[in-house]
Order: sequence, then C-alpha cells, then structure tokens
Amino acid sequence: MKIKRRLEPVGIIDIGSNSIRLCVYDGASRVPVPLFNEKAVCALGLGLGSSGRLNSEGVAQAIAVVGRYVALSRAMDVERLDILATAAVRDAADGDEFVQAIEQGYNVEVKVLSGGQEAKAAAMGVLCGTPDADGIVADLGGGSLELVTVQNGDFGEHVTMPLGVLRLSEASGDNRAKASEIIDKYLESVSWLTQGKGRNLYAVGGAWRAIARICIAQTHHPLTVLDNFSIDPREGLRIIDLVSSQSKKSLEKVPGVSKKRVANLPLAALLLEKVIRACNPDRLVFSIYGMREGQFYRRLPDRLRAEDPLLSVCRHMALTNARFPEHGDELMAWMAPLFPNETPHQARLRHAACLVSDIFWNEHPDYRAEQAFLRILRLPFMGVSHRDRANIAYTIFQRYQGDEDNFHARMAAQLLDEEGAQRSRVTGVALRLAHTLSGGAPNLLRQTRLFTDQNDLVLEVPAGNPAFAIENERNFDRLARVLDCNNLVFRKMA
Repeated sequence: MKIKRRLEPVGIIDIGSNSIRLCVYDGASRVPVPLFNEKAVCALGLGLGSSGRLNSEGVAQAIAVVGRYVALSRAMDVERLDILATAAVRDAADGDEFVQAIEQGYNVEVKVLSGGQEAKAAAMGVLCGTPDADGIVADLGGGSLELVTVQNGDFGEHVTMPLGVLRLSEASGDNRAKASEIIDKYLESVSWLTQGKGRNLYAVGGAWRAIARICIAQTHHPLTVLDNFSIDPREGLRIIDLVSSQSKKSLEKVPGVSKKRVANLPLAALLLEKVIRACNPDRLVFSIYGMREGQFYRRLPDRLRAEDPLLSVCRHMALTNARFPEHGDELMAWMAPLFPNETPHQARLRHAACLVSDIFWNEHPDYRAEQAFLRILRLPFMGVSHRDRANIAYTIFQRYQGDEDNFHARMAAQLLDEEGAQRSRVTGVALRLAHTLSGGAPNLLRQTRLFTDQNDLVLEVPAGNPAFAIENERNFDRLARVLDCNNLVFRKMA
C-alpha cells in the first residue's frame, strides 16, 4: 500500500569547486529545512589555476556522486531537481565536457551559473532567512568569492572574484604575504565596498562557518547555533587574526572544527579579515544560508515568499504538534493590552511564543520546562538573532514555570537585557494563565478580557459560563506580581 504524504520535496544538487552537495527540501514550506542533506568532497577545482582544467581524479568521483544524488532524488519522488554548477565548472576549459557527461549519463539538465548569478543566489539565500538584511553578503567557496549588497529585501551591486580558498591557495603557494597581495588587488578594484560601513557584513560559506565556531568558543558565547551568530568586528578581527596565523597542527586541536577544513582555515581567515577591513561593518553576522537556499527561495510561490520566516516555522510547528493550533493567534490578541507600547519587532517575538506555547504538552511534566527551553533555543528558526532565540525560549520556559536556577536558562539569560527578560516573564506567565483559564481550547479566551488599570490587574470573565468558575487562580496572582500590580480584580460580566 502506498502511503499518501504531505511533503512536496524539491532537490538541489550544488556542484562546487571543492564539494558537491544534495539538499532535499519540502517545497510546500516557507523555510528550507533539509529533509535530506549529504556532501561529498571531490575537489573539482584543485589545480585549476595552473592547468585551466578540472581535477581529473575529482571529475570521475564527481560524476559518480552526482549519479548517486540523481538516483536518490528520484527515489524520493522529488517534484523538481535543480543541478547547479559554480566557479570551477564555469571557468574550466573542460567544464562543458563535464556537464555533458552528467546530462547524457543521467538524463538531467545542469545549469552553470555565471558569477553574477552565483552572487545573486547567495544574496537571495541570506534574504530567505533574513528578509530585512541590510549590508553586504560575502560568500566564500572553493573557487570564488562573491560580494553583493542587500537592502529592502533585494540585492544591488555585486561582483565575483577568483578568491576561493582552493584558487587562492594555489595562486599564493599558501604563502600568507603573497595571498595578502592577491586579495588586496581584487578588493581595491571594488569601489562600492565602502557601502558596508556601519551596516552588517553577512559571512557565508563552510570555511567561514568553521571560523564562527572558533569565535563562539573563544568568546564563551552561551549558544552554539551558527546561524545569525554575530560579533563586533573588532572582537572578530582579534580572533580571526589568531586563526590566520596559526599552524595547521594547532588548528587541528580546536574542538568542533572539521579536520577537512583545517588546511584552508588560515587563508579563509585572512580573506575574512581583508573583507571586514574593506567594508568596515557595524556587525559581522554568520549565515548558514547561501546559494542553495537562494535557489529554493527564488522558486517559492509569491504567497510563501511573502510569509515571515519565523512565524511561518512557528505556525507549522503548532499545526503539527499543538493540541489546538488555532489558539496561538487568540493568545496573541488576548494579552495585547499588557503591551501597549511594544515595537513591531517585540510583537513578532511575542507572536512566535504564542504560536509555540502548547507544542510541548506531551513532554513529561518534570522535564517539560527544560525540554521546551532547549528545543526552542536550538530549533532551525530563520531570521532571528541569538538574542531573539533566547527571548522566545525564555518565554516558553516561564510559560511552563521553569526553575530560575536552571543552568541552561541562566546561560541563555546572558543574551537578554533586563527589558527583554522582563517581557519574557510577563508573556510566559500570561501564557500560563491563558492555558489554565481556557484549558488550551480555542474560542474561550475571546470571551474574557485581561488588562491593567493603574495599579490593578483586571480579569473579566462571563458570569454565565461555568468554564470560568475559577477563584483564587495562582497564575493570576503570579502575573500581577511580575507586572508589579498591587491589586487583583476578578470581575464577572453579565
């Protein structure tokens, strides 16, 4: 019997200069969370600078790998398979021959991206996760470095340069001084990099993600999630300079960094240092979303692209895990009077917390608060900073009345300022009160009113509905204390 599935899988095979990767996503979702993700290192671009041709050993391996990925995609019944080739295939004299071998061998079509298309796809990947991204996207691969400006949900100036880690390693002979000269020559020719001053620099690519891990370890950052990890460029430069001057043997000892990345880390660090100095950004932001996610985003229907990525993920989680998923929007409206002056950003985070406030109902009650907190903190959200993650997670921790002395909660609280922590407490306790009043069922809260009146916290409920026959509700008292209200007013409406 064939089981009908709800997923609409789409596949992307990314043929890069160093590695080839297959990602399969659910095309019916706003967020590109991989259903399947596999990478093979083939080093197609190794030696390209001197020979002008693809690495012969890598070609044979790459053709076999692509064959496997095509077969897997077909077995998964992907509705669309995009096969994209980038710098190495684009620049090699035998690139067309390589493409033909794949197309004829597996009855597929391979699209070789131009430098401009690759840069725009990287920008679209960042915009997929952070629609309000503002600054310069820098995407480092094995064969090339793409730079592109992003603002107001779109991209602008862009350039591609043969400064990928494989290409730069070969051109410089792994000599730091020589590599520095090569990088300077290319970056000095890009006059618009000064547009990055005071904005964000979004670092994309596996080598730079490895550097992000080192930055997280060196700064004792309480959250190890890579996406949207940001750092002051001055602090980043201190760590990056340390990485770029280390020997490969020293870097191999760094925890969490793949040994396959170690050989290229010093040059990747040097490149990042040069780009930071050229752009002079206000923040250095590491993004896990790049060209593949940009291709996914570009293919989305307009109705999905228009969705907020964070709220879309939260709504999907509610639909699949909450007892009454429609309850989230009702919660948002019900407690709104407690937040008369909130900003759109604050409202967005509160809305996210409302949507996921009941998805952990089936966890063991003794561990529910901690489990919910850790899950939220580490989920593949898009478009949220680490502070935003901590805000939502801490809110849900409060909703389940977690122990304030919990080690994980105290660590994440380091990411919050006092205002953010207080908003999380109020939202979390209000959520607990709401779920107690309504039993989590929809359409009951809208019959009640919760608001503050000077020093009073007021809860009005309909007199004739036995569902609200609740007296001395302790969460009502707790919410009043968090809000610093002196009096509780429990009022029944005719």
